[in-house]
Amino acid sequence: MAAPSTFLPAIFFLACFTCLYPDLAIAKHAATSVTRHYKFNIRMHNVTRLCGTKSIITVNGKFPGPRIIAREGDRLVIKVVNHVANNISIHWHGIRQLQSGWADGPAYITQCPIQTGQSYVYNYTIIGQTGTLWYHAHASWIRATLYGPIVILPRRNTSYPFVKPYKEVPIIFGEWWKSDTEAVINQALQTGAGPNNSDAYTINGLPGPLYNCSSPKETFRLNVKAGKTYLLRLINAALNDELFFKISNHTFTVVDADASYVKPFETDTVYITPGQTSNVLLKTKNITSNARFLMAARPYSTAASGTFDNTTVVGVLEYNHNTIQFSNASIKSLPLPSLPAINATSYVANWTNKFRSLGPVVNVPQTVQNRYFFTVGLGNDPCSKNQTCQGPNGTKFAASVNNVSFNLPTTALLQAQFFRKSNNVFSTNFPTSPLKPFNYTGPPPNNTMVSHGTKVVSLPYNATVELVMQGTTIFGAENHPLHLHGFNFYVVGQGTGNFNSTSDPANFNLVDPVERNTVGVPSGGWVAVRFRADNPGVWFMHCHIEIHLSWGLRMAWAVMDGKLPNQKLPPPPSDLPKC
Repeated sequence: MAAPSTFLPAIFFLACFTCLYPDLAIAKHAATSVTRHYKFNIRMHNVTRLCGTKSIITVNGKFPGPRIIAREGDRLVIKVVNHVANNISIHWHGIRQLQSGWADGPAYITQCPIQTGQSYVYNYTIIGQTGTLWYHAHASWIRATLYGPIVILPRRNTSYPFVKPYKEVPIIFGEWWKSDTEAVINQALQTGAGPNNSDAYTINGLPGPLYNCSSPKETFRLNVKAGKTYLLRLINAALNDELFFKISNHTFTVVDADASYVKPFETDTVYITPGQTSNVLLKTKNITSNARFLMAARPYSTAASGTFDNTTVVGVLEYNHNTIQFSNASIKSLPLPSLPAINATSYVANWTNKFRSLGPVVNVPQTVQNRYFFTVGLGNDPCSKNQTCQGPNGTKFAASVNNVSFNLPTTALLQAQFFRKSNNVFSTNFPTSPLKPFNYTGPPPNNTMVSHGTKVVSLPYNATVELVMQGTTIFGAENHPLHLHGFNFYVVGQGTGNFNSTSDPANFNLVDPVERNTVGVPSGGWVAVRFRADNPGVWFMHCHIEIHLSWGLRMAWAVMDGKLPNQKLPPPPSDLPKC
């Protein structure tokens, strides 16, 4: 969908005005912003799916959780009260958290978790972001059921750079286990094996009719009118799987990625990794009948390191108030959308290459002060004495960045840095490149054991960073969606095989690269990103495939304060949870 012709000059003027008169621009915006209050009661709630009822951790008894709605520039004040036995923390995925790092949420990184019977107020302002983000638990595997959408509307009297949609609909993909997910991950970590697969994928919490014992009420139904434009706010909240998504006989126009506008492009199939969000326009057909079409999502996987949930979730697109109850048999009789093959790596590569920032101003760093080369992938740990392990060759699965498998501390890193008590909590000697280079996409090295530590990269305020993330093929090549907290980055390049530091940078896109917070490191390949370290704090970076995160594919960036008051992290709030 082409942008209105008046949009680009207007946004260019606004960008120039903001650069020349930042204080005036901020003051003007403040006058149109509001403070929005939410209360999240974290409670157990009984939910029935696939003929089984289990008690799950929810926000306010809702699954998925309630949506947060705000406008760019608004302040959010969200009180989270923990009524369950588990420790809780909530991450507001993709929110920049400028000067509000205490509200970012990952347990033992920016805060200690909220203990049973305690509460914490997350207080932050949405700055320079419009689109779809999301929130989720950030402790253990609790995000399996504790997640929900964050809808960020444009400022008042500001329009989208595309046709105004008739209606906006969040579409959240998830995974459902009949068993307790905390038991699933605990068993996997104990045995060293891969985790038990989920029993179903879900759309807005519903698995659809293709699963055994699914009731008709467990199918997501999207009712639409003919000849209208709908904005679908897509979120992949699945724990361990990237997904393809399609609606039969319909096409999408992609207009946004991770709450950043992109040059619009059309597609009939969306690819989305865990952690990513995307806004797409759906133009409905001029149909007078009560027609129905299936929507479907199923995984993309090249993993050789275990099984995965190779099933399909289905929902229904219904025209013209077709609200008549249906049977699963009638829905199964509809044509299923034709999705790419499970291991369609070439489709994924072509898909990611389509994304370009809308512009006209794209602030990708043209010069770089700090360069890093990180390997990301799987490895293994030795089996403990007197234990039988079920990982590779009788060991335990592990994962690492530059062969460092990250150990979570028992004190939050941000507190340790702020109060200058980092000794015995973390070190700043994270390797800038692999200590023992090898053929990353070739046969595995003789020693595949990982090292362990709580190590971070220290960055001066406002440093420009180029990071190349190289996938490895130890125990198989697979895609790793890497998520960086506290920043957006520009995806300047990607490729297959091993990164070539001599020839590959010549092909980097420094004109209109897409701006994201989560990017897939290609299966058997590499991706390069750039960002400016303009946000003081300690910021987690990790694979958003939850089992890889649990195995240690995670690290952190410690960004120092700048010299000016607005370049420093304020002190922590008085109710910051204690460990």
